[in-house]
Amino acid sequence: MNDVEKINAIIRQAAEKASQETDDEPEPTLVGDLNWPITCELKPGLEGAIACGTKIGYVNGSKGWLIYRGLNIFELAEKSSFEETAYLLLYGNLPTRKELDNFRMKLASHMAIDETVLAVLKRSPTARVRDTHPMTALGLCVLVLGMLDEDAEDTSVENEREIAIKLIAQIATITGMIARLRAGRDPVEPEPTLTHAANLLYMMTGERPSALAERMMDIALILHADHGMNASTFTAMVINSSLANAYATISGAIGSLKGSLHGGANERVLYDIEEIGSVDNVEAWFKKARETKRKVMGFGHRVYKAYDPRARVLGPLAAMMAESDPEIKKIYDIARKLDGIVCAELGVEKKIFPNVDFYSGIVYRALGIDTAMFTPIFAVSRISGWAARSLR
Repeated sequence: MNDVEKINAIIRQAAEKASQETDDEPEPTLVGDLNWPITCELKPGLEGAIACGTKIGYVNGSKGWLIYRGLNIFELAEKSSFEETAYLLLYGNLPTRKELDNFRMKLASHMAIDETVLAVLKRSPTARVRDTHPMTALGLCVLVLGMLDEDAEDTSVENEREIAIKLIAQIATITGMIARLRAGRDPVEPEPTLTHAANLLYMMTGERPSALAERMMDIALILHADHGMNASTFTAMVINSSLANAYATISGAIGSLKGSLHGGANERVLYDIEEIGSVDNVEAWFKKARETKRKVMGFGHRVYKAYDPRARVLGPLAAMMAESDPEIKKIYDIARKLDGIVCAELGVEKKIFPNVDFYSGIVYRALGIDTAMFTPIFAVSRISGWAARSLR
C-alpha cells in the first residue's frame, strides 16, 4: 500500500469510527429552513444565539459531523482538493473539470504580490517580521493589499467575490513571505504549476514538497476551510455587514483567529508538549494542570460533544508522519498519551475530547514548519470560509 492509499484508508477508518461511536447521539433540534422570528435560549457568551441561516456549512456537535455544502468532511478529505473545496464553499456546488481548471489558473494568476507589501514587511517599525507575531504581519499585509486595490471600496457581490479569490491566493503567498523573512531568507516566488498546498509549502520552505507532504497539507487545508459561526467568521460577518471593504473584513477575521482560544491554540499545544518533555511526565503534568485550573490547549470545543471529526483524521496522519521521524514520534507519543488521559477522565463525563488544534500542529511540525507559522496556515485555509459567509 503506497502513501496515498494509506492516507485514504486512514480517512475512511476515521469516518467509520465516527459513525459507529455517535450513532445513538440525538440530532440537533434546529435543522432546516428558518421561519423568523425564532425563539432561542441564550447563555453567556451568546451561546445559543441564532444570527442567521446558512447552507454553506453545518456542524453537528452531538454526532461529531462537519459538513460543507452538504458534503461530509471525510468525503472531501479523501476525494477533493483545497481548490475544489474553496470553489464549493464560494459557489455552492462542486466545479466541473473545466471550472476547476479555470479556478486553479485564476488562483495562480493572483499569487504574485506587489513589492510594496514586501517593503512594508521589511521596513515598517510596526511590522518587523522577527519582532512580531506572524498573524499581526499577515493582517497588516491584507490591509496594504486593500490600499493598493483601486476597486477595494466596491462592495458589490461580484467584486467582493473577485477579491475573495485574490485573497485566497495572496494570503498563501504572504504566509510564505513571512516564514522566509522570519528565517532570515529571501521570499520565494510562487510556482504557477504547483497546487495551492504544494505552493504554500514551497514558498515557506524553498523546496518543492514530496507528494506525501503535499497531500498532508492539502488535507489540512480542506479540514480547516470552514466551521460554522466561529469567532473569526462571526467577526468577518459583523465587519462586512457595515459595508466595510473586503480587505478590512478579512484583516479583522485574521485578528480574531490569532487568539489562543481560537486559531492560536495550535501553537500553544506544541508549547505544552515541549514543556511536558517526555511520555513519563504526562500524568504528573496533567495532574498539576488540573490542580491549578490551567487550560489544557487542544481539548474541548464549544460545539462538539463528540470527538472532533477533524482530529479523527489529523491524529492518525500525525501518527503516520511519526513512523519515519524520531523527533515527531517523541512529540506524537506525548500527545497520544495526553489524549488518552484527558479522554478517560473528562470524555465521558464532560464530553471533552481533542479538537482540530491538538494534532494539526504535529502534522505541521512534521512538514518542517516553525511553530509560530501554524496559525497563518489556518488563515490560508479559513479565508475560503470567511469569504463564502461574508463577502457576498
